[in-house]
Amino acid sequence: MNKKIVLASGSPRRKELLEMAGIAFEIRIPEVDETPLERESPQNMVKRLALMKALAAARDLGGERVSAIILSADTTVVDPSGRNLGKPNNLREAQKMVAALAGKDHFVYTGYSLVEIQKGTVRRILSRRVRTRVRIREMTAREVRAYVERGESLDKAGAYAAQGFGMALIEQISGSYTNVVGLPVTEVTRDLRLLGWRG
Repeated sequence: MNKKIVLASGSPRRKELLEMAGIAFEIRIPEVDETPLERESPQNMVKRLALMKALAAARDLGGERVSAIILSADTTVVDPSGRNLGKPNNLREAQKMVAALAGKDHFVYTGYSLVEIQKGTVRRILSRRVRTRVRIREMTAREVRAYVERGESLDKAGAYAAQGFGMALIEQISGSYTNVVGLPVTEVTRDLRLLGWRG
């Protein structure tokens, strides 16, 4: 019998990516404070938050004494100056983010954690971080405004969607495309197999 997978995320993108990869899973959304720590690098933040989410889901499942592999992730965009770009609070902030990325390279970081639980007890933990370099094409102020007004920016780190209208903004990707969407599927499936999942 294959191991049960629990996705500790409410992200529609992660759900879609796992479904496209043919991975059967259940969803358990944990309550976690995602506030960055003082002086915490974006790279360390995504790895820490991913682990916190997986462990929170493991605690929630502990009383049910289930056996499963819990998968969680956290993604952020880092602009060319090294600044962490989370989700914009409004359309004006989204325009500033897209304008800052236009014509330049930036990085997308995803931290993910796999926590194997056996009868509700944590047995093994595997955490990793994946980096992808992305170049957004040159854009005029009018193009930036027109993109943001399409409405897909507000719930995306960096204010663009690689799988939506934002794919027309991307000039080049070096690394995992699915990482930019929110989950590095190749790396995740490799590590699921390390923990005994058979896909």
